[in-house]
Amino acid sequence: MLSLRLSRLVKPATVRSSLLLSLTSTGFSTTSSVQTPPFSILHARPCGADLGKLIILTATEDLTTLDKTVPLELMKEMVMIGASHGWIATLKEDGIMRLQDDLNPVASDSDPKHIPLPPLVTLPHCQTQVVTNVAMSSSSPEHEDCVVAVKFLGPQLSLCRPAQRNSEWTNIRTENQCFYSSPVMFSQKDGMFRIPGSGGNLIGSWDLHKHKKKPKIQRLRFKNLPELTKTKRELLHSCCTSQHLVESTTTDETFLVRWYRKATSSGVVKMKTKAAMVFKLDEEGNAVYTEDIGHLCIFLSKSEPFCVPANSIPGMCPNIVDLFDFDDPPLSDWMSPPSLVIVIHTRLPYSTTNYLGLV
Repeated sequence: MLSLRLSRLVKPATVRSSLLLSLTSTGFSTTSSVQTPPFSILHARPCGADLGKLIILTATEDLTTLDKTVPLELMKEMVMIGASHGWIATLKEDGIMRLQDDLNPVASDSDPKHIPLPPLVTLPHCQTQVVTNVAMSSSSPEHEDCVVAVKFLGPQLSLCRPAQRNSEWTNIRTENQCFYSSPVMFSQKDGMFRIPGSGGNLIGSWDLHKHKKKPKIQRLRFKNLPELTKTKRELLHSCCTSQHLVESTTTDETFLVRWYRKATSSGVVKMKTKAAMVFKLDEEGNAVYTEDIGHLCIFLSKSEPFCVPANSIPGMCPNIVDLFDFDDPPLSDWMSPPSLVIVIHTRLPYSTTNYLGLV
């Protein structure tokens, strides 16, 4: 059974490049225990005055055109640099980073919230132009205790509290190079921002007060690794591998997802998903390979990952890892009605159904 799953798992998946917005009960007020299904924003159909109506595809594959109108410029990847809890982070030519709720369907069309963050400060021998991702400690930057983390490509990690008066960045240099290209996430369980090392063997954790210079380091020990054929091992070794941490607040579990992607051999170089492996982490640092995450669904992207029970999303299958590849046609190419023929879901017990996410 294990070899059968892995043989299917390493098949390439054709995916769409778009956004995934999750409106969960932790992120937005709701009177129901059933969460609004995560959905991908395929594009915005122009409707005048540089505005467009959002066209979305839910995780349960329902295609819908919303009455919600958004600025078309937000569909350009050069403007949006990340997202968390339904807020998108933008960085425009003025050099000011902002958190915006424009793409949240329940937010106001006429009065969207745009929260400017403090001016960026670049540490020596660092850069603040290329952002890996953005994460938030709570569902809204308007909360007094909300901390926003911005992970830049390279050594710099920057934290701030937008709701506090005279907010400033706390800039941290991550000395270990294994953290340079990895994404940051916020651990509700530990109350800290965490970054998995690029090799997967280390996890660094930062508290805004305690770890400005040295992070808390956890070393992982990988167990129960699957037996792979030589061909499959060579395929995985030839891939570019990224590590992603995700927590389940309902089961109090933490998972490490290894995402294997490989450059295409023809035309413009793009990265295509080849496989994903999931490890369950414990407090002792054991990372146990698993093919069973129970009733959970994991959504993974270049934004902050998230994990929800399948029964909180009507029609959603359990034991699913949904990935969204980044390097397919850019959002700006989707201004005409999208060709859904390129959307191929590979749903498996541990599938490579793909979503690019903002949570």
